[in-house]
Amino acid sequence: MADTKREIERKYEVGEGAGLPDLSGVSGVDSVIDKGVADLDATYYDTADQRLAASSITLRRRTGGDDAGWHLKLPVSDGVRDEISAPLSDALPRGLAGLVRSRVRDAELLPVVRLQSARDVRHLVDASGGLLAEVSVDRVHAERLSGGDRTTEWTEIEVELADDGDPAFLDKVEKKLRKAGISRSKSASKLARALAETGTEAKTGPVKLPKQAKSNGRKKEKAKVVVIAEPEPPNAGDHVLAYIRAQRDALVELDPAVRRDVYDSVHRMRVATRRLRSSFRSYGKALDRAVTDPIGDELKWLAGELGVDRDQEVLTERLTAALDELPRTLLAGPVRTRLRTWANARRGGSRRRLIAVLDGKRYLDLLATLDSLVAEPPLLKAAAGPPDMVIGKAVRGDFAKLSALVVEAIDALPGTDRDLAIHDARKKAKRTRYAAEAATKALGEPAVDLVRSMKSLQTLLGDHQDSVMTRLALRDLATQAHAAGESSFTYGVLYGREEQRAADVERALPEAWTAIFAATGGLIGTR
Repeated sequence: MADTKREIERKYEVGEGAGLPDLSGVSGVDSVIDKGVADLDATYYDTADQRLAASSITLRRRTGGDDAGWHLKLPVSDGVRDEISAPLSDALPRGLAGLVRSRVRDAELLPVVRLQSARDVRHLVDASGGLLAEVSVDRVHAERLSGGDRTTEWTEIEVELADDGDPAFLDKVEKKLRKAGISRSKSASKLARALAETGTEAKTGPVKLPKQAKSNGRKKEKAKVVVIAEPEPPNAGDHVLAYIRAQRDALVELDPAVRRDVYDSVHRMRVATRRLRSSFRSYGKALDRAVTDPIGDELKWLAGELGVDRDQEVLTERLTAALDELPRTLLAGPVRTRLRTWANARRGGSRRRLIAVLDGKRYLDLLATLDSLVAEPPLLKAAAGPPDMVIGKAVRGDFAKLSALVVEAIDALPGTDRDLAIHDARKKAKRTRYAAEAATKALGEPAVDLVRSMKSLQTLLGDHQDSVMTRLALRDLATQAHAAGESSFTYGVLYGREEQRAADVERALPEAWTAIFAATGGLIGTR
């Protein structure tokens, strides 16, 4: 069983002969408690080409101290990491292996560095005895286990904030350390420093300069002036590829969060798949669709698998909020219990299925294909064109198609026809938004305005679609309740309220669309 802890810490360089200054004078510190010295022995694992280190991820097996076991550290922000730990074992625990799979893929994890540390620990505590931070002086011996056999040694100070502590306290400690001449470490982690100092040894010695020719009495030739050409400005393909690369990176980076069931991670990963697929379709004049369409099909499959979990989350949240709004007089029967049972049963199955998808070959093959696409993009002639023309034309084309769909939805008869038309317009609004996102650096403020407008439209149309799906769920719940001999009255009340919400959206759509159309005229050429 893996445990997760948010780790907020800072590391500092310690010069020769320097030690830890007295920290009892730090504001808020009542006493400094000496916890003794612990001997730690850690082996760090990575692929031969150091894929984990490239993503600032560390994976180690450590003995000694009070937290022996396997530790995986995932970056959150500067100085902040999530540490996932598992009990000590000979082999890498399966759960941790899954969390690095999107980076490692099928490559073998090898021991790359061994760190042996003598850790001198002190606790900074407040007047009530509560822990504020743990400060340690670590004397480290690092040995390269693969990719070389060099060793290195250093001493550093590590300050780790206590659980639920105020990060501002670390600033107070740092102020004291800086006064003592101790500065922040240039390395983000011990592993990063060990890899840097035990890698391929740089050639040393005097630099051999070319021999100066002896004077022969002739006039010396003037030195040749080397003109360094300015880099070419980004073309349309560069802008599109930058956006695609960012979404590929998002897929890989969100994989561990989805496996850990981090809030909203499934939704964000699904959005990344949609952004990729939309980019392939919107910018088909720059990227060869004969190559990207099959990838788009795989992205659609992945988005569908992610959607099983996400759609259930949205439905459950919406139904729970709707129940909270109802007066008690309209609650009949064990409605909350039935909703909870219904949600857990559907979510449990979809969750297991999603993890199986992320562990499967099809998903890993998709990631590999995206890597290849980014490395060798199938660019067409238009990709070399000016961004404002090529990208602007693509965005305007998407907007024109959206405009036709919105008008169709407004004119459709109420009921199923309008529901389907609004759903189609919603999907096109998303695609237009993603195309505009990729265009912001190329087109500037008009594209930013379009993104903002599409978000607004997407929210409006999305509320309508959520109402359609919620009514389907309510019919399912009402059927189950009736079969169990329970009252279905409350489900009927909620169903009626959802019908009203959908009708409100339909009434608001014409005026909203008129405003959006006017607001986006700078890009689509209507002003």
